Amino acid sequence: MKIAHSVKISVFANEGEDRERIKEKLVSLIPLDLEKEKIKIEEKKAQGFNEKEIIIYTVLLNKDRNVNAFLDSFFSKFDEVQKNMLIRQKESRVDDDCNFFIRLDKEKLLNDEFRIIDSGNCFHVKIQIAVFPSRKEAAFGVVEALVGT
Repeated sequence: MKIAHSVKISVFANEGEDRERIKEKLVSLIPLDLEKEKIKIEEKKAQGFNEKEIIIYTVLLNKDRNVNAFLDSFFSKFDEVQKNMLIRQKESRVDDDCNFFIRLDKEKLLNDEFRIIDSGNCFHVKIQIAVFPSRKEAAFGVVEALVGT
């Protein structure tokens, strides 16, 4: 059964931060050989406050085997408390297009600790849930099954 159409992971690397370390952590979230799977890390430059340069790193997974490998690995890293929180907050984390949003605290993740946050400096994960009909309410059951694994 198809769980998700795609997964998009992104993170901002601000001027003065260790951009290589941030990029390496992004890569470490994906349990695949990016080169072998021909998965690219997109890098975009943007301007932040006070005209400081920001690099936005983005990875898009859209092949079923890549999406499934990521999801299995990703949700195995959360403790029960965080999994329960994701399930409780599913209504605010799923939009009308059946996208499921999770933010991970960037500083904690750079220190190998998975912590969900609601705002701030973070890694963004957007999972497009595969449901038919494509309705927010239909996605809730998939989210529960996905997180509960």
